[in-house]
Amino acid sequence: MDGELIIRPVEQAVFFILALVALGLELWAVVDCARHRANAFEATGKRTKAFWLALTGGAALIGVISFFSSGGGFFGTLGLFGLAAVVAASVYLADVRPAVKDAGRGGSRNTGPYGPW
Repeated sequence: MDGELIIRPVEQAVFFILALVALGLELWAVVDCARHRANAFEATGKRTKAFWLALTGGAALIGVISFFSSGGGFFGTLGLFGLAAVVAASVYLADVRPAVKDAGRGGSRNTGPYGPW
């Protein structure tokens, strides 16, 4: 019984920190997606801006529900839905964002002050 008094607050703190990090990641993905031009997505062959806005927006919504819900029940941690939301935001940030960012600049990433190197 005493062990539960020690472990429960630590467990809740860890879940709170993980939910906060996941929410930050998901919000970063949806804000970054919204600020890029639609033609940059199509130029890189990474689906459409509407698709990625819907996916990252849904991930952010799941993250908000998961973060602000209090323990237990369906909306407690959202289990696989929360995991899928983090994965969707991570795929956008790791794969789509660099390609769209390069397409928005109109050149390659390896450019110096006098041109490509």
